[in-house]
Amino acid sequence: MSQKAVVIVIVIVTKLYDCFIVWLSQLSRYNPIPPCVADVYDSRAYRLHLFYQTEKKRLALYQSAQSFTVDLILLLFNVHALFAGLFGSNTWVQMFAVVLLNSFTELIRIPTQYYDTMVIEQRYGFNRTTVRTFTADRIKEYILELATGLAIGSLLLWLHRTFGDWLILLFTGIAMLVILFIFMLYPFLSRLFHSFKPLEDGELKDRLTALLQRNGYRVRAIRVMDASRRSTKANAYFAGFGKAKTIVLYDTLLELLTPDEITAVFAHELGHGLHKDMLKTHLMSLLTTLLIGFFAWITLRSPDLFRAFGFEEINYGFAVYIMLSVEFELVSSFLALIITRINRGAEYRADAFAVRQGYGNELISALKKLARRNFSDLAPSRLLVALTYSHPPLAQRIEAILVQQSHVP
Repeated sequence: MSQKAVVIVIVIVTKLYDCFIVWLSQLSRYNPIPPCVADVYDSRAYRLHLFYQTEKKRLALYQSAQSFTVDLILLLFNVHALFAGLFGSNTWVQMFAVVLLNSFTELIRIPTQYYDTMVIEQRYGFNRTTVRTFTADRIKEYILELATGLAIGSLLLWLHRTFGDWLILLFTGIAMLVILFIFMLYPFLSRLFHSFKPLEDGELKDRLTALLQRNGYRVRAIRVMDASRRSTKANAYFAGFGKAKTIVLYDTLLELLTPDEITAVFAHELGHGLHKDMLKTHLMSLLTTLLIGFFAWITLRSPDLFRAFGFEEINYGFAVYIMLSVEFELVSSFLALIITRINRGAEYRADAFAVRQGYGNELISALKKLARRNFSDLAPSRLLVALTYSHPPLAQRIEAILVQQSHVP
């Protein structure tokens, strides 16, 4: 089998896998709801949940088919090489041309993103994004994606031309440093899309601060994010590490939950911090970067691969596409089995910490409200959970919390 055929087969397999995941998710609607979460939806809300999930899955299938069609046309007809040929023979310019073409293909997704946000999310009462905000977000995302592609392509080109087969170590080392730098800057980069303000002084802040002090944990700030500008969905998360650690609460979370429930969710996030789950996530990202570095090495040692797609020599922009959209995409599903399992374990541990702080019942009620607000699936299949869920299903989390409560004096 030719190298071109191998690449196209991998693209087909990965897209079929995406469709399989959507199909598996859609089947979950027929699973019986566990008794411990039977009160999350009333009959009307449950019907809306089913309609919502069905529309989202149909759109996901359409997006996957659209992406597959575009990728297949580009690869079968050597469009990357033809487009790069319009820009002359300079290696840097040719790299830029392919990265630019790949960024253009992402623009094709904007109509479906618009339909998702402004039609489906609007229909079910989640959307608060204006057309102006939606447009601004897409422009920012496009600029960031184009800049990232150019940065990776330029780094590959320079390292390969300068150091040859030392590429894997040098690329991986530099990429790891960049990722660590981005993690440190994430609280600042996120301001491109959201605004943040400190949690107001008052009883809630006093309770959360006391919880931090009681456990000897320091954060730079507790911030509230203006999630309500875009959606009614609610969440909370940790950002940054070291002295830049912050805990972020959606403003929608503060609107939805009682002070006791917010404290329970905060205790859960604090559990992540005490268990160093963010650090473990960063380490997994670094290992993933090492894998991408290996793909860069084997890709750039295969000049016949580039000739198979119409290039006369190595094109570093096309190498980025092969590395990230073909090779890494193929193994990412296997990585997900490991990474999601680790993440689910981290969620159980964070829940257990909140229980030990005395917030078991409040955490259960908060999780139910969040599931109802976010239209979460209550009975996903075991296989779907193993393949894609970074958090355990709600019923399993509640059962684990109840068990943990029975062991707390």
